[in-house]
Amino acid sequence: MDIARTPSSPDGNTVMADAAPTPHEPPVIRREDYKPFEWLVPEVSLDFDLGLGSTRVVATLSVAPNAKADPSTTIRLNGDGLEPLAVQVDGEIVSDWSMDGYDLIIPLTGEGHELRVTTQISPAANSALMGLFASNGMLCTQCEAEGFRRITFFPDRPDVLSTYRVRMSGLKAHFPVLLSNGNLEAQGEGEDGTHWAEWHDPWPKPSYLFALVAGDLVANSDSFTTMSGREVALNIYVRDGDLPRTGHAMESLKKSMRWDEKVFGREYDLDLFNIVAVSDFNMGAMENKGLNVFNTKYVLADPDTATDGDFDGVEGVIAHEYFHNWSGNRVTCRDWFQLSLKEGFTVLRDQLFSQDMGSEPVKRIEDVRVLRGAQFPEDSGPLAHPIRPDSYREISNFYTATIYNKGAEVIRMMRSMCGEERFRAGTDLYFDRHDGEAATCEDFVKAIEDGAELDLEQFRLWYSQAGTPKVSVRLEHDGDTATLHLSQDVPPTPGQPEKQPMPIPLRIALFDRESGKHDGEQLITLTKAQDSFSFEGFATKPVLSINRGFSAPVVIERDIAQDDLVFLAAHDDDPFARYEALQDLVVGHLKDVIDGNLDDSERDTGRQAIAAAISAVLDDEHIDDLMRGEMLLLPSEGYLAETMLVADPGAIHEARQGLRAYLGTQLEEAWKALHQRASSVPFSHDAEARGARKVKTHALAYLAAGDVDGVQELAWEQYSSADNMTDRQGALMVLCNLDGPERTRALLDFYNRYKDNALVIDKWFSLQSMSLHPNAIEHVKALADHPQFTLKNPNRVRSLYMGFAVNPQAFHDASGEGYRMIADLILQLDPINPQTAARFVTPLGRWRRIEPKRSALMKAELEQIAAAGDLSRDTSEQVSRSLG
Repeated sequence: MDIARTPSSPDGNTVMADAAPTPHEPPVIRREDYKPFEWLVPEVSLDFDLGLGSTRVVATLSVAPNAKADPSTTIRLNGDGLEPLAVQVDGEIVSDWSMDGYDLIIPLTGEGHELRVTTQISPAANSALMGLFASNGMLCTQCEAEGFRRITFFPDRPDVLSTYRVRMSGLKAHFPVLLSNGNLEAQGEGEDGTHWAEWHDPWPKPSYLFALVAGDLVANSDSFTTMSGREVALNIYVRDGDLPRTGHAMESLKKSMRWDEKVFGREYDLDLFNIVAVSDFNMGAMENKGLNVFNTKYVLADPDTATDGDFDGVEGVIAHEYFHNWSGNRVTCRDWFQLSLKEGFTVLRDQLFSQDMGSEPVKRIEDVRVLRGAQFPEDSGPLAHPIRPDSYREISNFYTATIYNKGAEVIRMMRSMCGEERFRAGTDLYFDRHDGEAATCEDFVKAIEDGAELDLEQFRLWYSQAGTPKVSVRLEHDGDTATLHLSQDVPPTPGQPEKQPMPIPLRIALFDRESGKHDGEQLITLTKAQDSFSFEGFATKPVLSINRGFSAPVVIERDIAQDDLVFLAAHDDDPFARYEALQDLVVGHLKDVIDGNLDDSERDTGRQAIAAAISAVLDDEHIDDLMRGEMLLLPSEGYLAETMLVADPGAIHEARQGLRAYLGTQLEEAWKALHQRASSVPFSHDAEARGARKVKTHALAYLAAGDVDGVQELAWEQYSSADNMTDRQGALMVLCNLDGPERTRALLDFYNRYKDNALVIDKWFSLQSMSLHPNAIEHVKALADHPQFTLKNPNRVRSLYMGFAVNPQAFHDASGEGYRMIADLILQLDPINPQTAARFVTPLGRWRRIEPKRSALMKAELEQIAAAGDLSRDTSEQVSRSLG
């Protein structure tokens, strides 16, 4: 599952004695208490009588005692808000069942049985968008993590694997297309305008991978021939008017299938692969076996309505969900503590795919930026947890950057330590050993260990310890020997006050200062709290390039001279390390400015050094514009805050904007020349044109920051003459930060041009909520009353309010109004969609790392939310953990 992401124990775990399971107070689930489910459920048949307002579900389960579990005289079937209309055991109606909270308890004796449970649900009333719900007249499911229990009573846990047969019927006029997992086996016409379809998925799967879609849809159809010569039918289902925008998604799917065969040896295993695009969806997409359900955002794209970033997003998410067919479906996770087993591994797979499809260094920088922007703050805050958590109350709160992005980095480290060939041997062994099973993170590590013949005993600490390691670096030179002194510290996190040293693989190079070259890159591994590494043959002190390619997800702390950073920014042959040197140069300068360590002369000297480094990037003919665009980006205000023990958002914003303004004016002619050159490149999807569009908007943004003469007219020219969304949105972004007639003119034109396209109107909301306009708060308040805004659509909510929550100026307004707006949103949204509401708690949860005045205001809003009462389990847990 890709994230944009009940009362009883779902994993058979023992609950705490003081935490009785009730609908509103879920128990604490502990990984150490895992027990296999007492019953096997090898086969499931589901019969749906479909309707938007009312759907009847008849679930038939074949069950048998599980020889690997303790025997039981009852079976517990999880439910969430359901009432059984009828319960049958072996064809006989029974009445000796009972309810325990939301769960159905049925007495069972003997060996195998057939259970049949009838329920009735209302998809149209399901605003939480979990289970079976209605979206613009169609029916759709989302069952991960615990949504299946909202459809019918079932052992809703990932280690119960079953083959599914599904029969669905409904009015053909309402639901002309009927889809489920697996292969279509039969279909026909019913009475009174109804029709039916029967599907069978031959591969055992957990209930979270069940899917059903029924609606008025059309398909972009194609096919793919696998490496063994089987032909697979491919369909992307959308609403009729969206069909022309599905071509890129289809090509991305075929590329993904081909790449997975070549790189990981994984072949698709059904005769059919379907994708459905849904406009109301909590997640980015869901990997249901053979029937992937996608947020429309990650399916629909054409040059007029989607940016280059959107095209990349579609390709990456299509790949992610397809790759889950093996890393998540064929081999699934034993329990939800193992979530990173499938998500971290699959994120790495989609990252490697995207690197191969485009620019490897640019993709690496983008991935690290996401990690630092989302996961590093998580690791240093109240919500910190290992990539394999030890306990949870509400599993939906653990679909986090730690599980996904840090999980991917941990597996990437294994790959670096093994080498690509031995890593592939390990993954082949993993798939062979555990095909058709519900596995654990330990199973994966053991397979890599055995397949690659590598000792990973100490490496397992990466799975059990939270926190981002800090690596202190010092380089000494004596005679002809350079000695690298390293030490590591893993900071305390909630529940883990003390940490053990972890193996940290670091790619390094030592540059000769005169020639600007090095004798080769090396991989060293820091395994102790402190260690030293010596290198011979250096008559003069070399310049150290460390953590090249971001070989480990750590914070590097080094006392490095400004001249050395300038040297690396100009000469490092590792693109990430070169980018990092420039970032470090800027971070060091801005922190000194914020801390008041510089007088005016020193500040100007620092600015001049940065301007010279940026100018060198602008003039360097050896890098392409895609990479140039990355190097021109200054560190974000969020990242700057993460480098400080206590951050003052106002001071950070002032210092960073001051530097941007300086660079805008100091390099004005260079920015104008860059903009003119890039504007002459005609539109295409190749790397040259994509890079030109990227640097064109960067140049415009710097000119706007410097408020140079004619910048609004230049931005309007880019907007009005654009023949693609990347240029148009980039110009509108710049204009949104300014105050003038061109801003109003462009916003009105953009809205009128795209008012019937929901995904583009999401952009219109987001650009305004993220703008640095001085009246951004008032703009967001007005947009909340706009006729096209609704709390019922997660995309629309995120476009307005998540954009605002990452707006460094408006969200952190000294009055506290930004905090109050997000707190009010959480309280409004929680009764409608708890999962989406809970994700807005995180920005307020950073209060401990913010200067005292703002910190008190943020904490007060969290306390107000906590005092409101009747919160969902999702939001309540996030608020309580954030308050500590």
